[in-house]
Amino acid sequence: MTAQIDIKLHEAEISKEFYQIHQPAHVIKTDQEAIQIAQQLAEDFAKEASIRDHERRLPLSEINKYSQSGLWAINIPKQYGGAGASYKTLAEVVKTISSADPSLGQIAQNHWVFLEHIRLDATEEQKQFFFKAVLGGERLGNAFSEKGSKTVADLTTKIEFDASGNGIVNGQKFFATGALLAHRIPVVAIDAEGKPFAAIVPQGTEGVKITNDWSGFGQRTTVSGSVELNNVKVDAKYIVPIYQAFVRPTAAGAISQFIQAAVDAGIARGAIQETIHYVRNFARPWIDSGLDKASSDPYTIANIGELKIKLRAAEAVLDLAGLAIDLALAEPIEDHINEATLLVAEAKVLTTDIAILAANKLFELSGTRSTLSELNLDRYWRNARTHTLHDPVRWKYNIVGNYFLNDVPPPRHPWS
Repeated sequence: MTAQIDIKLHEAEISKEFYQIHQPAHVIKTDQEAIQIAQQLAEDFAKEASIRDHERRLPLSEINKYSQSGLWAINIPKQYGGAGASYKTLAEVVKTISSADPSLGQIAQNHWVFLEHIRLDATEEQKQFFFKAVLGGERLGNAFSEKGSKTVADLTTKIEFDASGNGIVNGQKFFATGALLAHRIPVVAIDAEGKPFAAIVPQGTEGVKITNDWSGFGQRTTVSGSVELNNVKVDAKYIVPIYQAFVRPTAAGAISQFIQAAVDAGIARGAIQETIHYVRNFARPWIDSGLDKASSDPYTIANIGELKIKLRAAEAVLDLAGLAIDLALAEPIEDHINEATLLVAEAKVLTTDIAILAANKLFELSGTRSTLSELNLDRYWRNARTHTLHDPVRWKYNIVGNYFLNDVPPPRHPWS
């Protein structure tokens, strides 16, 4: 009960002023600039990341700095004024931010995913409108998943259309990461035929109720709570037929999973760096070693080597997946989509493994004192365990094996 009370108190901190954009966001032009800005922001975000996690404090100042930096617009194509950054670069940005604060890394996750759906499925007029808004500093949230249904793909939120193409949306969403902090909330709802559409609803629209009731033990400040929609009226110009991305060869599903894997790699980066820092400065050598420093312990040294090797391998496959996505976007044929999807699945396996391993090794190599609650080092494990649950890694092995053994193409959906 205490967590729920605290959550609602922090939700009350948000005023209407929070959603105002007082000046246009910075426009990033190159991949290198994006990486440099991410590195600068990560240093700032890391300073109070532990406190925000411990207190479930909403990252209001940080999220505004993040979107105003221009990073939220880097996957907008150049012809619309964006950087048109490579997906390898986008992954590096996500990893860098997530290594400092994985909640901030996750909050932007679905924003980039929906930008890709706009590029793939929106009308030209919609592309011009939404890309301009995001380049100006607007954030997209997420109201996709639901709880209580038979499977994650069984959506019950409905959209009904009138003769003019305007919609009315009714339903209940959960895991709505970032919705409370967004200027516009893409709500995924199905029509009478079961086809999913994204109704991109402005913050404050009548009939939309967002509740910060996310009580997960990890990723505590992602505001991944509930969105209730009661007869929400949506203008046709805000509705995008996202089902189209999955009835033809596109990289939409692979991109969704790719960004999630990048968050996990970032968690691993942060955990390994924290382990190195703690072992160097605070850990004690074991009495039987005869050593003066814990950092001289050959077993500890070997474990750090193992973590670094596995992280490098995971990031290398993630980079390959990013290159494959870029190719699939340029030439969206079945072979390229399959290759991107398979590499993303492989990256998801490796980034999940290293995130959880690194978070465990942090305590094993640092010793009992590292478990003190005032250090809050368990946030690395809590974040890794929570975020890696987005989809079952055990099925990734099946997808990859079935392709190479039985020539079965990987499925095309956001959970591939």
